[in-house]
Parts: sequence; structure tokens; C-alpha cells
Amino acid sequence: MDEIKQNNSPDNSQCPGESQQVPKAPSTSSGQADLTSQQANDDKLSACEKQRDEYLAGWQRAKADFINYKKDEGKRFESLIRFANEDILEELIGVLDSFDLGLAAMEKAGPVEKGVYMVRSKLDNVLKQRGLEILPVKVGDKFNPSFSEAMVEVESEQPVGTILEIIESGYKLHDKILRPARVKVSKERQGT
Repeated sequence: MDEIKQNNSPDNSQCPGESQQVPKAPSTSSGQADLTSQQANDDKLSACEKQRDEYLAGWQRAKADFINYKKDEGKRFESLIRFANEDILEELIGVLDSFDLGLAAMEKAGPVEKGVYMVRSKLDNVLKQRGLEILPVKVGDKFNPSFSEAMVEVESEQPVGTILEIIESGYKLHDKILRPARVKVSKERQGT
């Protein structure tokens, strides 16, 4: 059976990739041998320090990459939660439109009970708490295609591109536009 030999020399802590034995130069005197041994130890120490610095730099880069990854995932998760209800809120916009049409029809037929307006107000408040807001588009404003969709152009005394009527309100969820406002816009009169 083969015996396993161990290196019991006092210098048993070597950097990976280093040879097991430090070559010794033939010495002519004791002082020169010590100087050569010291030089070999210094070379070995500087190689270990260089390797340590490389490992440290690699670890620091990996740590920074991981921190950036965590930040990016946190932002993505926050966005996912923020817009998780987007599809149901888009459907509720249609319900709001129908509610408003029904309310307008009731107003034409006669006085409307206060409770109906309270229900509409309560619904608006609940949706606002979830981040749904009506776009700030008003009659008389300049047409802005970022917030509005021109459904009809009508000849008017107003300057060209002025919003004359809001057909359907526009909505946004936080900073994202779910539906642009649908509007009538003025155009230049023909024959003037």
C-alpha cells in the first residue's frame, strides 16, 4: 500500500497554482541564501496579493450585479402590483360610461334621486383609491393627441384644434393612459 506523504514544512500555505517547492539557489554563503529565500518569499507574497485582489474585485462585481438585479426585480414587481388590476378597471370604465348614459336619460325624464348620484360618487372614490383617474381634458382646451382622440371634426368659430365637446371621458391608471378622451374638435370653416 502506498503511503501518502504530507508536506510538513513550516511554509505549507501556498496560493493555488503555485508550485509545492520554492526553488533554492545554490548558496555560497549563509547571507546570500537568506537573501534569496527572502526574495522568493516576497515574490510569492506579491503573487498571492495579486491573486487576492483579482478575487476580491470579482466578488465585488458579482455583489454589485446582484444588488442591481434585486433593484430591477423590485421595480418590476412594484410595477406588476401597481397595474395588476388594469384589465378589470378597463372593463369598469365601460360600466361607468353606461351608468352616465343611464343617469343622463333619467335626468331628461325628470328629477333623479340623490342616492343615484351618491352611488356614482362612491364608485368614483373607490376607483380613485385604486389609481384610476379621469384625464384632465376640458371643452375649450387645445386638442392634445396624447390625451385625446378626435372622433369628429366640426366647422366652428373656435380656433382650429379646439375641443368643442367631450364624447367620452378619458382615464388613466397611475401614469398610464387606459383610454384617451374621445372628443369633437373644431376645424377651419369652408369658404371663408
